[in-house]
Amino acid sequence: MKDSKVLLIYTGGTIGMKENPLKNTLEPFDFKHITKELPELNKMDCKIDAVSFEDPIDSSDIDCEIWEEIGDIIYSNYDEYDGFVVLHGTDTMSYTACALSFMFENLKKTIILTGSQLPIGMVRTDGKENLITSIEIASAKKNKESIIQEVAIYFEFHLHRGNRTSKVSSEHFDAFMSYNYPNLAEIGVEIKYNYHNLLRKDCDQLIYRKGFSPEVLVVFFYPGIQFKKVIQSIQKSNLKVVILFTFGSGNLPKNKDFISFINDPK
Repeated sequence: MKDSKVLLIYTGGTIGMKENPLKNTLEPFDFKHITKELPELNKMDCKIDAVSFEDPIDSSDIDCEIWEEIGDIIYSNYDEYDGFVVLHGTDTMSYTACALSFMFENLKKTIILTGSQLPIGMVRTDGKENLITSIEIASAKKNKESIIQEVAIYFEFHLHRGNRTSKVSSEHFDAFMSYNYPNLAEIGVEIKYNYHNLLRKDCDQLIYRKGFSPEVLVVFFYPGIQFKKVIQSIQKSNLKVVILFTFGSGNLPKNKDFISFINDPK
């Protein structure tokens, strides 16, 4: 009997595509039959089930509703599985990982997001290694507890904390980087977990939060920005949060009108 159970959740993205030789196009394949595409999975010491979005989502179309759909699948199956692997397009994978990390508080199980730069049906795909290793990490336990108890991204031999990760390349297999937090694990001949970097919570009570608001605006500052237009766009919008993407460590130009507006945005 296999010790662990892992649920694959295919949302869309390059990893789930397979070439149709008749049409010479890429089409999504049925992840319920993933072991036909990857017979290596039959050798793994865990039971693997899979669910797929009825209509796979391009990662550029991901929004708050999709985040909650992914979260609902995980939450409704939380007691049945030891770990979860979310297959996702790379362009917005970091955003989804960040969102899930705040949706699930006091995690005691593994949620890993992964994908690929080349479709899993291609000979040189990076998807096979990414998927196989993600499943192995999601099923891994020590002292009968999941080793990883947080949301993470696995890509090209590195396991990153999900909400500290950015996509840095569309061409290289090593497509993600964590600038401000060390890796959770490095993968070579063995999986080397950096235990002192792993998240641990004292509370065992899982809290699942929903209800994202899209009423957020990010303002990127650049030399020569027209402050009057920035102020007008903020005033005309029904926003709850405005994020100022400033220079350096938080420096802003000395514009009196904008500084006055920040102090009293009414």
